[in-house]
Amino acid sequence: MRNDAMEFAKRCDACQRHAHVSHQPAEPLHQVISPWPFMKWGMDILGPLPRAPGNKIYMLAMTDYFSKWIEAESFSHVTETQLEEIRGKWAEELPLVLWADRTTPKVGTGQTPFSLVFGVEVVIPSEVSVPTHRSGCITEDRNQVEMASNLDTIDELRTSAQIRMAFYLQMVARSYNRNVKVRTLQVGDLVLRKVFQNTKNQQAGKFAYNWEGPYQVESIVGNEAYRLMTMEGQMVPKSWNITHLKKYFT
Repeated sequence: MRNDAMEFAKRCDACQRHAHVSHQPAEPLHQVISPWPFMKWGMDILGPLPRAPGNKIYMLAMTDYFSKWIEAESFSHVTETQLEEIRGKWAEELPLVLWADRTTPKVGTGQTPFSLVFGVEVVIPSEVSVPTHRSGCITEDRNQVEMASNLDTIDELRTSAQIRMAFYLQMVARSYNRNVKVRTLQVGDLVLRKVFQNTKNQQAGKFAYNWEGPYQVESIVGNEAYRLMTMEGQMVPKSWNITHLKKYFT
């Protein structure tokens, strides 16, 4: 009777749609390593954020996988009402935040993004206004010699950073993979797709579904990514990772 009850509950449509969204990894960590700066980029769109001057409420952020150099830009989209003025200062502070990030050493590489891109450490504004040995005891000719030397050794600096980053990623992967509970799907399986914040029915409140569908697995893309189609046979745009899917039982 216990097994029958479990099987019945597993096939309950409402139970499956309201099921808890697990944050446990469903696949091992796939490392992305770039051999030199600006070969591979990660891109993300953040928002909506508090409205800034120019009606800017979204931010596009791009990160170079090798040097961790970040490029970001704010842009606008007309929506809803104006928020508090002080909450809209993020767009004006964005260049300063990027400058601070580019001149801060990263744990993975042990270097600053600026040094991995340009081969030298940046002279921060405080070193210009307050005399230091680095800025006060150097001439223009000596600076040219030092710059040429840094350019000659930039490959060594980047190689050292690459080795350190590979070691760091191995440690991260070992820690991440200890919590993995592998889930796989086959072509033809029925699945539910996680409901995201921008597709969630806000009027339903706490009674909103956590999962939508069902969909059918049309093909396996690789690295636990799948192409889906609706029950009517229409293809769903882009591929979907197993993290955002769960098997549907009928």
